[in-house]
Amino acid sequence: MESEPDHENVEQSLCAKTAEEELNKSFNLEASLSKFSYIDLDKELEFKNDLIDDKEFDIPQVDTPPTLESILNETDDEDESFVLEDPTLLNIDTIDSHSYDTSSVASSDSGDRTNLKRKKKLLDSFSLHGSVMRHSLLKGISAQIVSAADKVDAGLPTAIAVSSLIAVGTSHGLALIFGKDQNQALRLCLGSTSVGGQYGAISALSINSDCSRLLCGFAKGQVTMWDLASGKLLRSITDAHPPGTAILHIKFTDDPTLAICNDSGGSVFELTFKRVMGVRTCESRCLFSGSKGEVCCIEPLHSKPELKDHPITQFSLLAMASLTKILVIGLKPSLKVWMTFPYGRMDPSSVPLLAWHFVAVHNYVNPMLAFCRGDVVHFLLVKRDESGAIHVTKQKHLHLYYDLINFTWINSRTVVLLDSVEKLHVIDRQTQEELETVEISEVQLVYNSSHFKSLATGGNVSQALALVGEKACYQSISSYGGQIFYLGTKSVYVMMLRSWRERVDHLLKQDCLTEALALAWSFHEGKAKAVVGLSGDVSKRKAIVADRMVEILFHYADRALKKCPDQGKIQVMEQHFQDMVPVIVDYCLLLQRKDLLFSQMYDKLSENSVAKGVFLECLEPYILSDKLVGITPQVMKDLIVHFQDKKLMENVEALIVHMDITSLDIQQVVLMCWENRLYDAMIYVYNRGMNEFISPMEKLFRVIAPPLNAGKTLTDEQVVMGNKLLVYISCCLAGRAYPLGDIPEDLVPLVKNQVFEFLIRLHSAEASPEEEIYPYIRTLLHFDTREFLNVLALTFEDFKNDKQAVEYQQRIVDILLKVMVENSDFTPSQVGCLFTFLARQLAKPDNTLFVNRTLFDQVLEFLCSPDDDSRHSERQQVLLELLQAGGIVQFEESRLIRMAEKAEFYQICEFMYEREHQYDKIIDCYLHDPLREEEVFNYIHNILSIPGHSAEEKQSVWQKAMDHIEELVALKPCKAAELVATHFSGHIETVIEKLENQVLLFKFLRSLLDPREGIPINQELLQISPCITEQFIELLCQFSPNQAIETLQVLECYRLEETIQITQKYQLHEVTAYLLEKKGDIHGAFLIMLERLQSKLQEITHQGENTKEDPSLKDVEDTMVETIALCQRNSHNLNQQQREALWFPLLEAMMAPQKLSSSAVPHLHSEALKSLTMQVLNSMAAFIALPSILQRILQDPVYGKGKLGEIQGLILGMLDTFNYEQTLLETTTSLLNQDLHWSLCNLRASVTRGLNPKQDYCSICLQQYKRRQEMADEIIVFSCGHLYHSFCLQSKECTMEIEGQTRWTCYKCSSSNKVGKLSENSSEIKKGRITPSQVKMSPSYHQSKGDLTGKKATSEPVLDPQQIQAFDQLCRLYRGSSRLALLTELSQNRSSESYRPFSGPQGGPVFNSIFQNENFQLQLIPPPVTED
Repeated sequence: MESEPDHENVEQSLCAKTAEEELNKSFNLEASLSKFSYIDLDKELEFKNDLIDDKEFDIPQVDTPPTLESILNETDDEDESFVLEDPTLLNIDTIDSHSYDTSSVASSDSGDRTNLKRKKKLLDSFSLHGSVMRHSLLKGISAQIVSAADKVDAGLPTAIAVSSLIAVGTSHGLALIFGKDQNQALRLCLGSTSVGGQYGAISALSINSDCSRLLCGFAKGQVTMWDLASGKLLRSITDAHPPGTAILHIKFTDDPTLAICNDSGGSVFELTFKRVMGVRTCESRCLFSGSKGEVCCIEPLHSKPELKDHPITQFSLLAMASLTKILVIGLKPSLKVWMTFPYGRMDPSSVPLLAWHFVAVHNYVNPMLAFCRGDVVHFLLVKRDESGAIHVTKQKHLHLYYDLINFTWINSRTVVLLDSVEKLHVIDRQTQEELETVEISEVQLVYNSSHFKSLATGGNVSQALALVGEKACYQSISSYGGQIFYLGTKSVYVMMLRSWRERVDHLLKQDCLTEALALAWSFHEGKAKAVVGLSGDVSKRKAIVADRMVEILFHYADRALKKCPDQGKIQVMEQHFQDMVPVIVDYCLLLQRKDLLFSQMYDKLSENSVAKGVFLECLEPYILSDKLVGITPQVMKDLIVHFQDKKLMENVEALIVHMDITSLDIQQVVLMCWENRLYDAMIYVYNRGMNEFISPMEKLFRVIAPPLNAGKTLTDEQVVMGNKLLVYISCCLAGRAYPLGDIPEDLVPLVKNQVFEFLIRLHSAEASPEEEIYPYIRTLLHFDTREFLNVLALTFEDFKNDKQAVEYQQRIVDILLKVMVENSDFTPSQVGCLFTFLARQLAKPDNTLFVNRTLFDQVLEFLCSPDDDSRHSERQQVLLELLQAGGIVQFEESRLIRMAEKAEFYQICEFMYEREHQYDKIIDCYLHDPLREEEVFNYIHNILSIPGHSAEEKQSVWQKAMDHIEELVALKPCKAAELVATHFSGHIETVIEKLENQVLLFKFLRSLLDPREGIPINQELLQISPCITEQFIELLCQFSPNQAIETLQVLECYRLEETIQITQKYQLHEVTAYLLEKKGDIHGAFLIMLERLQSKLQEITHQGENTKEDPSLKDVEDTMVETIALCQRNSHNLNQQQREALWFPLLEAMMAPQKLSSSAVPHLHSEALKSLTMQVLNSMAAFIALPSILQRILQDPVYGKGKLGEIQGLILGMLDTFNYEQTLLETTTSLLNQDLHWSLCNLRASVTRGLNPKQDYCSICLQQYKRRQEMADEIIVFSCGHLYHSFCLQSKECTMEIEGQTRWTCYKCSSSNKVGKLSENSSEIKKGRITPSQVKMSPSYHQSKGDLTGKKATSEPVLDPQQIQAFDQLCRLYRGSSRLALLTELSQNRSSESYRPFSGPQGGPVFNSIFQNENFQLQLIPPPVTED
């Protein structure tokens, strides 16, 4: 063999200026691009920590792998030898993998299902990645292909193969070989049109690894081998496979003497080339027979030269894709099947695709097989284990939203997919992110359909293979050295990844500067995808990208200034720069190029004042977050001036305290801060700029001291300054910087000493003669005593017990005492704060302070001073804090108690008594303290109920409470009652004896006994005797007679006789009547009410000239209403005679006043009395028979003597009521009749309706209904239309017993609801699903289909099961009384003598009517319409 000729990579750029420049550019990239495919593995190893595949599923090993013959002989079912457990690998949305073979595919869908499979789209990331692919037309080759077709009748291009040369096959059997030089010259034209006429079109091409041999497969099945160096025909093979089938694929393996071919019969053959004694031969061996499933795609594993020693290359792996499964076999050392994998359900028109590539996973480089069919790509990693066996692991698969027709690896991390609408998708394999899509319809891609249909040999292929071939373009796309070549009908295009610099430049050409910077930054950070052209270590790569980013930033700044609108509002210019300038600042800081930012960029942007202002404002967030510390003096000065000009002084202060201000004019900044009240910034500048800590304090003291010394109120501004001063002193003494950070450690002791020396100065600088001593401490004490002492307390905590610290502490304490004790201008609170502070310090175990004890006695005298009543509570609170802080050890306790009692400091007394466990005395403290007297109840309750106190202590408190019980009741009766019920329940009589005041006793008993008071007292546990309750009732009659009845209704435990005597004693007639009614003496209660009514009527009768609005008439009406209510409440339980004994005396009493007034001279209130009488009559009508009432009225002398007109009003009123009731009753009866008639008609119609079956066969056994001529089988039809034999239904357990009768359920309708309970059947009747609907029962051998629904078995007239169920349904629908029962009672009442359904028969017991039932309701809405 001859050595491989020199070659160059051919590609052309669409955006180049001339053809020569295009080619030079392409060829210059040749070396690097061809290297990319080699070094991408090294890069992947470098980025091994980036995106590793999520998880791996090991494909299980097989002890004895199947032989190729066993696989060929097995049927295409789903019991494959290797099945991955992950169901996501099987596309179960489409046709079963075993549902067709070569003969049955005609029934499958051959339409393009691309648009039906639109799943979740991948993220649109074009703005992130820019243009990833560059596609170029190979003009020289394209022109020569067209020319060859015209001049030498080469025909249209059909196949392409690329290595160091480019080979293009044509439809007339020629193979055109082009060089990859600048001219793209035609090197060889192999074959002739005469041979092409014999062999047909070239259907497949393959170039071996060293580019010395070319294999051509033809449409009529022949194979030729050519020497690419000399152009000689080396072999012409016609018997390698069965005749009459086209060559679909022919592939060299890494072994140049071994090739694989795949024909349109679906078979795969191994071709072995030998040369014996100068004679070239070819041996063929069948690897896979198409008789058991056609292979339509093959792919041998090719290893690059640097991987030729990889342990897996010795197996010479071959992947094959049939229409139902994937196989991976090893050709060496002997033929062996390593994996089979079924597709599952697939679209039969989708194209199987296979592609190998070496990738790095977990630091090891191994081959990965990508296979796909349809819209899911699966990745299988193939490894060789220690035993020498092949091991396959599944990687994360890729779900797409389109169907694929080509899959190509461009490098180990990036794949290029071609979908069925000729759109390219560039995908990052590890993140599955779509980087770019490119439309390539302009290529006019060549499809291999005619070869898959084997048209050249008469189309003798299976329909399944022909269907796949509709979209097959295997021979039109070839990849080599990181480039992908696409063969069109008149052209050849090449695609390659752009270099990183080209991708950035492409965005710049489109004026997308922001996107270009973002993309460059992703290269800088190593987060970009499909990166080409960046090599070396990380720091070197970052430096290269950073230099390019700086160039872009300069261009960006120039563009920002150039594109600025010259005219218009200032806001428009500001908005323009606010969009542009922050980008410059962000990237300069990300690149850590402050030198660039503050020199060239700042100088450039300073040309425009608006841009300069926006630039300075952009720095603020970086300064505040401490991301930008060092700023040049000029920029810092401009920054402060800019914010000052914009009146943003608060921003200036926040910026100053985050900046290094050593380079500024300190005095100028201090002056600016002082004038603008930026106190934090001023202190910061003094501290950081000059290491000066005292001057800020002096400046602040000068402002707040004069008004404080003069006793004036401070302004808000001065209060803010005073607070800042306290915080500043606290920070200095704690070693912290103000307002943030820490003082340098070497300065901390110095700063503390300076601040202490400053505070304890005898006089301030420039002091006036009148200034009092220690002005600074005095000022701080006047400003906020408590907070200043807190600052000192925190400082004392931090002090170490060295000699100097102890001296400072003692000195401070002495000065505090001297300033405060010797001055009368401090309040008790302030003095108390000082001594509380001292008490806390003295109480510490390691205390070194000394304070004269007599000073504490003076403070006690000062606080308990009896001649000063002002600020009593304040002085008490101060003393209490002092004692609680540990100051009690400084006092003599007996003297302290005496002074506290004298000063009425009851909280102090409580504090002292509690220390001595004299809890009973604390009760006096509460009772004497008006502010806390109500808390005494909780205190007593806690002492008596909470464990922890001795029995003697509890007894003393109990006795003290008993002694003061009257005071407690007077304080709050309800609380006292609760306390007594809880802790004194056995001594209630004693408590009552102690309460001599009757009003107090009444309040106490009401709280104790009346549940309406809301006190949680359990009356059963209390067990109060009736005499106590009766004592309370007597007090109730005395002090609150109006509430007597309401209270008696809720009270328990009282005796009726004794209570009646009490109410009679106090002449409370209504109360007495209530008690008599409760006792059961209805007549006695009525007589009392009647007597009271008569006395009221008598008062009216004897009145003089009064108005109608006289209150006595209102009393008559109220009394009468109460009497009527009494009669109504009890009439239900009385017979007719007893009712008349109540109602007629009442009517008589109301008529009596009218007898006394003659008709000539009517009484003043006669009309009102007649109205009241009418009210009595209306109330009587419900209980007394109407004739009896009329007879009594007519017998009355008043009405009897006069004319009928006198009583006309009374009678007409009663007749109106009668007419109303009669109309209501007739209407109700009519409605009930119509409603019942309507329901029964509907029910009758539904149960007598014929049924129309959906089919003439049983829905279970699927046989005609008139099968089984020998058996008396019954046919059952349901309202849903399904028909069954009764035996079939019984076999499916579709019967159920309800109330002793057999009912059927429809098997098909209920089978989907098998989970449901049978108890739910009734709810489904309306839907016709479990309908024991119209059951037609007759022997099947007597009926024909025509009379199936016409005849019924005759039997006695009883309700069938469906009628019973329908009636039950109606009963459930209308819960309540039966309408038949209502009609029955109405008809009885209508036929009786007295047509009064709401009153009982005369003289007899009360008739128990349906209408008098409390729960009686009429439902007159129409029932829901049942489904047909």
